[in-house]
Amino acid sequence: MTKAEVRDLQRTVTALRNELELAKAERDQAVREAEALAGQEIAQLKSTVGSLRDALEHAMILREQEVQKAHAAGQDEIQQLKTTAACLRDELERSRIEKETAVQEAMSAASNEISQLKATVGALRDQMELARAQTEQAIRDERTVAEQEVQQLRETIQAMRETMKAK
Repeated sequence: MTKAEVRDLQRTVTALRNELELAKAERDQAVREAEALAGQEIAQLKSTVGSLRDALEHAMILREQEVQKAHAAGQDEIQQLKTTAACLRDELERSRIEKETAVQEAMSAASNEISQLKATVGALRDQMELARAQTEQAIRDERTVAEQEVQQLRETIQAMRETMKAK
């Protein structure tokens, strides 16, 4: 190999080295720009994540407050319903007692009335029996009187016939 070839080769190597260094410098610059861009994007993403985290925490706090309000309202409603149920239970018990009392009073009144009616029926039966016995006795007495009258009238008729025959 000649000196001219070696020099050409050295120049080629130097040119290639320069190009390689330039390419490396461009690549390093592109990496730095990409790193800077990625750093900016990372910073922006971190900021966004922080904002989202704050918004999520705020939403969770609001949700927890709403849950607590709903729970408190539910507890109030439950207490009101329990109170209403107790009042209704008491009213139902009072109504049941009043009903039982009214039924017992009605049963007692009916029992008293039945007893009075039985006594009245017994007394009326006794009066009716007495009246029937008196009526039967009066009828017997009237028959006896009528029979005696008929007997007297027969005797009188007989005596009149005999008197008429004797004349």
